[in-house]
Amino acid sequence: MDFTQTEAQGDLARLTAEVTGKLVTADRLRELDSAGRFDDALWQALAETGVLAAALPESVGGGDFGVLEQSAVLRELGKSVAAVPYLWSIVVAANALAAFGDDTQRELARRAGAGEIVLTAALAEEYNWEPTRPVTVARQDAGGWLVTGSKITVPHADRAARILVPANVSGVPAIFLVDPADATVRSTLQQVVDWSAEYSVELTDTPAELVATVESGAQILDWLLGRAWLGLAAQQLGTLEKALDLVAEYAREREQFGKPIGSFQAVAQRLADAYIDVQGLRLAVTQAAWRLSENLPAGEAVHTAKFWAADAGHRVAHTLVHVHGGVGIDRDHIVHNYFTAAKHNEFALGPATDHLRGLGALLADPA
Repeated sequence: MDFTQTEAQGDLARLTAEVTGKLVTADRLRELDSAGRFDDALWQALAETGVLAAALPESVGGGDFGVLEQSAVLRELGKSVAAVPYLWSIVVAANALAAFGDDTQRELARRAGAGEIVLTAALAEEYNWEPTRPVTVARQDAGGWLVTGSKITVPHADRAARILVPANVSGVPAIFLVDPADATVRSTLQQVVDWSAEYSVELTDTPAELVATVESGAQILDWLLGRAWLGLAAQQLGTLEKALDLVAEYAREREQFGKPIGSFQAVAQRLADAYIDVQGLRLAVTQAAWRLSENLPAGEAVHTAKFWAADAGHRVAHTLVHVHGGVGIDRDHIVHNYFTAAKHNEFALGPATDHLRGLGALLADPA
């Protein structure tokens, strides 16, 4: 594979870093440290500077860049633990509608890229460990499609214009769009570790719009899950890179017994392990993004990145807190934000058994 960054990756990363550097300060993060975090000023700035639209297809007003460029943006957003739904509104939902939707649905993607609306996706169900087989069901009557079921941890469902909802149609998955403002939809804010805006969404015979066809539903769902998992891993990479910078700087400056604590063998070993974890995740994310960008089989690479992001994320996040000592658990210190962000991504990506199960299935049946 080619590890060389594209020019667009570098440009978008620098632009995103410039925007977040100005707007996402430690004081701003403390202001947002409450349930339902959303940084409206940052979201509008990303829209105005063209970051949101850049990696969308030209057919919906985008710059026609792709997965590699989206990963570069997500990495920078992860470095600032930005409270914006770029992953869900742009990378997952808008891109899916641009790729598979009809003209009306592509217009929603265009508006999302312009920052006019937020889109999201409901990919998780409680007690369902097989996201490719949704428990939520859809049926068709004379008036159209109706969807019934429960989804959890739906990002920014409170402000979304539409939610992408996978549902079971006679034993096969299909993808639908629902309007969260409909009277049949009940959304409840959930408490998650980093106060992200995530909701449980109850659908009861909710009017829905089919995306593409029922027959293409499995393909679209696989597409959605792959982009979501890779996006979370890319975001986690940025968060862990910044966390490693923070803890390394602290280890250089904090002294005990007249020496920087980074010179102590136990601390140095923890930092070395964290460095290796971050490097491993960087390689895994880059490989998965590159394979997707080249339209190569990428399931195994995505699951590998997913595993590294969750497993390494756990270790690096705890190293960050442990080396900082008491400061590491002070909610007024910026370290707190990076610890909770890394834990959120770890939990969202799932336990190691899920990753290994996914890899096992791919190795048993690569097709």
